[in-house]
Amino acid sequence: MQLTNNWFSATAEAENGSPIFISGRNDVDKFRTSEKYRERVEIYWNYAPHFNNMPSDIDGELMEKVLVTLQNALERNNFSILTGIYTGDGERTMVFYTRNSRTFQDILNTALQEFEQLPLSLYVENDSAWNEYQEMCEIRPFAE
Repeated sequence: MQLTNNWFSATAEAENGSPIFISGRNDVDKFRTSEKYRERVEIYWNYAPHFNNMPSDIDGELMEKVLVTLQNALERNNFSILTGIYTGDGERTMVFYTRNSRTFQDILNTALQEFEQLPLSLYVENDSAWNEYQEMCEIRPFAE
């Protein structure tokens, strides 16, 4: 299976009216239906909100560097698939589907060693039906 880097963009609104920017990955059906990626890991990064409750430029640059590092480490050999990124209202959420959440955490910790401690927390859930991914795709623009 070949993982592509084809993404869609969408927006949503938090309960307080703040914008939330969403990046969702297209072309993951082969991974979704393979039944190998049964666990969903969500990585939450709380940040000090700035204009429109978005991250500052400095925080945004660090978030991008961390995202690239994690994606490179966790997607190696298609071990995990980054499917969505939500940013807004003081939080960034990165959603991965993975083969094994314990190994995921080991890879994550190794990959992040080059960074100072980050304000990250993880949530793991069995989601073999990819429910979160399907919900995110419901807001995908029709033109995509």
